[in-house]
Amino acid sequence: MSITSSISQAIEQPERGFSRQEFKQRFAIAQNKMREQKLAAILLTTEHDIHYYSGYFTQFWQSPTRPWYLILPSEGLPIAVIPKIGVECMAKVWLTDIRSWSSPDPDDDGVDLLSEALIEVVARAKGSGLNNIGIQAGRETHLRMPLVDFEQTKTNLHSHDPKIQFVNASPVMREQRMLKSPQEIAKVRYVAQAVSSVFERLFEFVHPGMSEIEIFRAFKIQCLTAGVDDVAYLVGAADQNGYSDIISPASSRKLQTSDVLILDTGCTFDGYYCDFDRNYAFGKADPSAHDAHQAVWQATEQGFAAAKPGNSSADLFNAMNNVLQKAGALGDSVGRFGHGLGLQLTEPPSHTSWDNTILKPGMVITLEPGMEFAPGKLMVHEENIVITETGAEYLSKRAPAEMPVYA
Repeated sequence: MSITSSISQAIEQPERGFSRQEFKQRFAIAQNKMREQKLAAILLTTEHDIHYYSGYFTQFWQSPTRPWYLILPSEGLPIAVIPKIGVECMAKVWLTDIRSWSSPDPDDDGVDLLSEALIEVVARAKGSGLNNIGIQAGRETHLRMPLVDFEQTKTNLHSHDPKIQFVNASPVMREQRMLKSPQEIAKVRYVAQAVSSVFERLFEFVHPGMSEIEIFRAFKIQCLTAGVDDVAYLVGAADQNGYSDIISPASSRKLQTSDVLILDTGCTFDGYYCDFDRNYAFGKADPSAHDAHQAVWQATEQGFAAAKPGNSSADLFNAMNNVLQKAGALGDSVGRFGHGLGLQLTEPPSHTSWDNTILKPGMVITLEPGMEFAPGKLMVHEENIVITETGAEYLSKRAPAEMPVYA
């Protein structure tokens, strides 16, 4: 039996996409929140926000040339304002009001069309006395449109009605996107399990003498073979008895005995990410590296035990940090011990001492304790979990407590 067929038997692949009813429910929740927050509409400009509410899914986002807009009105149905090149793809989703222009345009790259649509939805909400238009303006967000076009849009709206204002609507969408539907969770579970199967077989295709570049390439091939759509993110490092830098590009350095290797990956399925890592020792690594691995593994255990509805991200941080401090951690340069996960590699919340986001069923998060266990030597461990009514469930397959050793 081939590797691919054995994996496919073990992991059932979810259906791609979502029902139109799910998108309608997402939009209905957003509309209710808009009315509560006195918003006439929300303007979306980024790939993940537009994907979440419309189902519009394409790699064309990798080109920064063209802007894309989706308007969620507090009254009526959404309006897509997009370049003509995307109309056929957008027409496949549940939206019916699609307005387009030929882009790129040197004089008016969709600004007038967008302004007209926003004026229309504000007028529609006038009966409720709503004038404000929400945009993503909070932490971990950005506005994906040229600043000059945004300023011109504001000028157009203000000329029509000085009372129209753009306001921060990040809290409205942040809370909604943190709570995943069963279908969203199934996608993260599938990709996490597929990558777990690759991590379990790492010694079959990684061995001393391979360069970091060769290791990364081999790992990506194995993940694609296992059924992921893309290896969108892969970082890692290998060094004697530990590592200090895990975000630089893979180098030509060859794997040696006494090395500790970490690979941290964000693979995707149908647009949804997993994000977790694994550590491996080659030959006889220093006992301090094994002790550090045991510490971050135990910290993850305590984080998992604290991951229950009603607790906060800060509670998770404290539970994990207590273990690391008792284990003699010299410091943590990462800044947090995990985060939210979904359509983006990292989403809110952040497991820090200051993030008091309350955990609720349906939240998909990572547990990622890390420590400097010796000067210049790090150990980081990460798992993916989902909050349930009674506690938490692993989406990735739990790493072994003892760091695997290539003998």
